Amino acid sequence: MAADSRAFRVNEMSWRIVRVPVASLTCRVRRSTTMMGSDMHSLFGARPTRRRFLHFSASLVTALACVFASDAHAAPPAGEIVVVGDSISAEYGLARGSGWVALLGQRLAADKLPWTVDNASISGDTTSGGLARLPAVLKQRHPKIVVIELGGNDALRGTSMAETRKNLDAMVTLADAAGARVVIAGMMVPPNFGRKYQAEFAQMYADVAAAHHAALVPFIFAGIADRPDADDWFQADRIHPIAKAHPIILDNVWAQLKPLLKS
Repeated sequence: MAADSRAFRVNEMSWRIVRVPVASLTCRVRRSTTMMGSDMHSLFGARPTRRRFLHFSASLVTALACVFASDAHAAPPAGEIVVVGDSISAEYGLARGSGWVALLGQRLAADKLPWTVDNASISGDTTSGGLARLPAVLKQRHPKIVVIELGGNDALRGTSMAETRKNLDAMVTLADAAGARVVIAGMMVPPNFGRKYQAEFAQMYADVAAAHHAALVPFIFAGIADRPDADDWFQADRIHPIAKAHPIILDNVWAQLKPLLKS
């Protein structure tokens, strides 16, 4: 969740993780191409022979065949995942590379899944800000999956729930129109907002997801904010999780994201 002060906009963070898988291909040739210089000398020396010419030509053809075969067998990425979020996804207060989006990129690489990840998250962002910049993100990145992690700052800033829902709905509509599947990462507000508001805020994410048949992470902080020692899992502001919590955040998102990677 982003901090509720616009002063934090000065330190906006957007971090990109890109991984392009490359298939490997072993190709054996009878004559090493490292000897090409001597072959050329033998071929074009004072006394070239038909045998040397044919031998060199065969070696060259074989080497070129390996190059083109390697290019043909290189697995292209299946698609790009774009995360549009606030400071929870932008690694606020964390060392670079320790947030859940970076961990997602590492998991995809470890599992050898041909997907790339682009983190379009900005600390302090709201659903209004996310909606304003989403068209450009879709146009530039052409993602196949969009993860939307926004809304927490709306509550902190007193944005009406109707406005937040309208913005989320519009974002999912834009992603759908661009051919991207959507994962909505839900957030819950603290109990001091009141039980009624708390329940309605959580239900808002479920309603938007259901309306668009989008995947839903009901509560991105599940297993963190609801544990007895929750205070030990958050930074001093009690809003942003510390690094050890981010693998849990990833697991919460992964449960809904993984099926989309195979479909």
